[in-house]
Amino acid sequence: MTTRDDRRQPPLDGTEAETLRGFLDFHRDTLRWKCAGLTDEQLRRPLAPTTMTLAGLVLHLTMVESGWFNLSFAGGVAMPAWLGVADVDDPDWAWAHARDFGADQLWEWYDDAVAVSDRVIDETLAGELGLATPAADPAEPVTMRWLLGHMVEEYARHNGHADLLRQSIDGAVGE
Repeated sequence: MTTRDDRRQPPLDGTEAETLRGFLDFHRDTLRWKCAGLTDEQLRRPLAPTTMTLAGLVLHLTMVESGWFNLSFAGGVAMPAWLGVADVDDPDWAWAHARDFGADQLWEWYDDAVAVSDRVIDETLAGELGLATPAADPAEPVTMRWLLGHMVEEYARHNGHADLLRQSIDGAVGE
């Protein structure tokens, strides 16, 4: 993913599930585009006065993908590799420790998380309840419909951050 034109576009007249997935994929692709072509140092560069970085966004969204789709919704169908090094009791761990990992490692974890998320989505949508399927974790009383909408919101919010971070690094702009 290197240009805005490479992003998958959501369908203009799809089903509810196709539209939600389309927007999720579009925002996943937008994150990749905003990070494309940058060095490890650039991915770790914050935009003052915050400490937020593009590397932190990638790791945070990796953990959000895994946390929601894999661990909470599906009940833990796969063990995320980052879980072995993360302090899950620290809500700011991803932001503070993304600098400890190179881009290759961050994207590997991200790609793994997205692959598991997509598997969970596919299996859920193929089931009898589809979007109305509830999460396996009773502490998270959400459905797949809610979760897909929430993840679109999560990415959209953070892609706004990515816009600002990328512009501060090299001046690149775009929706």
